[in-house]
Amino acid sequence: MKKQLTFFISALSIYSTLIGCSKQQPNTSDEAIQENIVESTNQDHSAADTTIEFGSSITVNGTGVTVDENIVTITQGGTYSLSGTLDDGQVIVNAGDLDQVEILLNGVHLTSSTSAPIYVMNADKTTLTLVEGTESVITDAESYVYEDATVDEPNAAIFSKDDLKINGTGSLIVNANYNNGIASKDDLDIKNGDITINAVNNGLKGKDSIEIDNGTFVINSGGDAIKSDNTTDTTKGWITINNGTFNLTATGDGIQAETDLLINGGTFTIETGGGSENSSSKSSSWGVWGIPGHAQTSSSSSEETTSAKALKAGVNLTVEDGSFNIDSSDDSIHTNDSIVINGGSFTIASGDDGIHADTTLDINGGTIDIIKSYEGLESTTITINDGTIHLIASDDGINAAGGNDGSAMNGRPGQNNFSSTSGMIYFNGGYVYVNASGDGLDANGSIEMSGGTVIVDGPTDGGNGALDYDATFNISGGLLIASGSNAMLQTPSSSSSQNTIVVSSNTSSHTLVNIQDSTGTDLITYAPSKSSQVIMISSPEFKTGETYTISTGGTSTGTEIDGLYKGGSYSGGSNVATLTISSSITSNGNLNNGMGGPGGMGRP
Repeated sequence: MKKQLTFFISALSIYSTLIGCSKQQPNTSDEAIQENIVESTNQDHSAADTTIEFGSSITVNGTGVTVDENIVTITQGGTYSLSGTLDDGQVIVNAGDLDQVEILLNGVHLTSSTSAPIYVMNADKTTLTLVEGTESVITDAESYVYEDATVDEPNAAIFSKDDLKINGTGSLIVNANYNNGIASKDDLDIKNGDITINAVNNGLKGKDSIEIDNGTFVINSGGDAIKSDNTTDTTKGWITINNGTFNLTATGDGIQAETDLLINGGTFTIETGGGSENSSSKSSSWGVWGIPGHAQTSSSSSEETTSAKALKAGVNLTVEDGSFNIDSSDDSIHTNDSIVINGGSFTIASGDDGIHADTTLDINGGTIDIIKSYEGLESTTITINDGTIHLIASDDGINAAGGNDGSAMNGRPGQNNFSSTSGMIYFNGGYVYVNASGDGLDANGSIEMSGGTVIVDGPTDGGNGALDYDATFNISGGLLIASGSNAMLQTPSSSSSQNTIVVSSNTSSHTLVNIQDSTGTDLITYAPSKSSQVIMISSPEFKTGETYTISTGGTSTGTEIDGLYKGGSYSGGSNVATLTISSSITSNGNLNNGMGGPGGMGRP
């Protein structure tokens, strides 16, 4: 290929170039200029100090560039515009240690058959600006040729050894056929842009950190979609997302931070590991991760070491806001330490846990809809202060510290790291609906409820219960309704300061159960979604010494949500019992045929 270089150089620019070649560190005035360059969002070709145009030849107008065959090297700080098509070549940034380089991707199509099409070898910081109204395409080969067989860098279609920033409002398509899509060994900072990445391994990778402030991202990856993985410095390996639209499809994790993951907002559609059907297409495969029909039985297989979680953090995972639509074969939201959810809306289908934290899980707000899971919420300590939660679980609905379930067995990724000898669940506020085939609420320690509404549609089989705890379940406030089998029955503890009425009656699914006070006022009208043998109701309305009437069947003109009727009037039911509350637990029948709740039982 014929190469043509055209340089328009003034005496001053020659002098500046010579000075730049003689030392790495620019002077004070240069630093100010460099900072302005990197923080700008240049949107046109004319803003560049140097233009590089690809075609039948490579044309360079300006300074700071060398060309060797099909390799273009940027040697000093400044703003450079790339345009045109280069079918087989490379752009290298090899500037000074304190130089800041901005590259305008101005509708460039750049392909390399041997290496990374864009390789930032050295600079203080490099910025890629996506020029408004343009689409740039970067494509690498399926294999790289390294001069030294002992090295493995670069390993991404766009690769930087130093800080890398991407901004602008244009479009960028990255086809990473060798390994990663866009990777920085330091910090990766993205502000805006319309970015599509197809990568055989990771989509976006910033070893030290990733910060995304806005933009639209479509990432299809054979590894993780977005990843920060510094394992040697506990202050690094974090990811912060402030806004943006994300459509992520990953064989591995959707977003994975070695330390902390903070999401302040954005719209997220995430599929990992082929989706929840890969672990839950048949009931027998729940808790055993893998492709349907190929359940894994040994932890030595490479497939079993692959994590396929949607949101994952090694330490802290915090969600302040955002909209999340998740379909994951592994845990949908997972951390090895603590999760805090302060807001946002979530629709979750999981092949394992909906939300899992090894140490603590705090939910302070938001709307969470777990439409499919093995276990809905799982942690050593679970605290719900506010928010609206609906969950469906094939095993336990809310599980503190593991219990006797099969979660994370057979070497499944995300194996529980907490002890099964303790666990706490706190309900202080909010609204929680649980539909569980295993235990509804399961704590290997205690459960405390001081506020909120908790409705449990528990199991119908005799091996599980709506409530399962090892120590105590004290209720001091809020509304609890829990229905299910009586074979493993546990009621709230007799030490509770709030009274509970236990309705012992075979009740068909969607059959109303009504409780009225002595004046005939409807206090509770509820219909379980499954057949049940016992329904436990604890309410501040239930007063010691007062008399209550329990009826089943009939109809209600109220508005039904999760089986609980609000407003309207109840009529037409059959009287089951009339009870006078004399202790914290009062029942219309014999509760000794199951495990029994701790403490004494009041009788009518």
